Amino acid sequence: MKFTIYQNSRQGPRPHNEDRLAYSYSRGALLMVIADGMGGYRHGEIAAELAVKTLTESFQNLAIPTLANPYKFLEEHILQVHDALDSIALRNNLDDAPGTTVVAAVLQNDKLYAAHVGDSRLYHFRNGQPIFRTEDHSVVQMLYRKGQIKQEEMAGHPDLHVIYNCLGSERMPDVELTGPQKLMDGDIIFLCSDGIWTTMDDAEMARLLFSGNIQDSVPELLDMAESLCGKSGDNMSAIGLQWGSRQSGRSAISTATMPLGMTTTMINPIGHFPELQKSAHAPDDLSDEEIEKKILEIQSAIRKSRI
Repeated sequence: MKFTIYQNSRQGPRPHNEDRLAYSYSRGALLMVIADGMGGYRHGEIAAELAVKTLTESFQNLAIPTLANPYKFLEEHILQVHDALDSIALRNNLDDAPGTTVVAAVLQNDKLYAAHVGDSRLYHFRNGQPIFRTEDHSVVQMLYRKGQIKQEEMAGHPDLHVIYNCLGSERMPDVELTGPQKLMDGDIIFLCSDGIWTTMDDAEMARLLFSGNIQDSVPELLDMAESLCGKSGDNMSAIGLQWGSRQSGRSAISTATMPLGMTTTMINPIGHFPELQKSAHAPDDLSDEEIEKKILEIQSAIRKSRI
């Protein structure tokens, strides 16, 4: 495999960042995942971090060097996150249970396999044009699909951010699987949270992504989203990847010489800014250390439940 990839997240006008994102790759497969947490008292951060860590750690264990069944991997491990979040809510008697969206992609054998729950999106661009986009699990998308509102009414609808499908809710989530789609040289795969796609249309997104190297175009797109979001904006997270042998320069990654059992994982660092935390977080907020401790407790409980 050969590709160029870049990921980052911006807090935006929100008091803290509940998005989490990461990518991981072996010699023959690559995983990208974004989770947009929701819930009071920063429970959303716990849910999003659990989703990202569960998927990346499982990928590291199973992609040797490819996944036997990418769809089975995505569905099983996304549902595993939901089960863990559900048990957290029951065990701690939480009225405001941790929840998160998730969008994930596996690239393997020149094919794209995607899965999502909620309204974090995956886009597939080719030659500067969008050829595929996941469909939001939102009230507004449902109303549009039923013909009850027009496309031009969606962006300004009061229920734009209301979703009916997420991890950690009372009902079992529907993990929507899409693909496989053939990857061609130069294709761009772009994952983002709703803080980005609500600020610009698909055509503007494509224009920015194809304006230069992905290492430069994704930061430019994030800058644009941040400048457009206003005071009512959200956290903004993105992973952009350009696929194929035409990728060159220091930023291009080739897995051809990677050992078969090796994986490389990049989890985007978020929330490790003490000067921001001190002024922005309420007294009831969880520290980064407390979030990490919670994740370890949850993962330990999951492992014990399998014995």
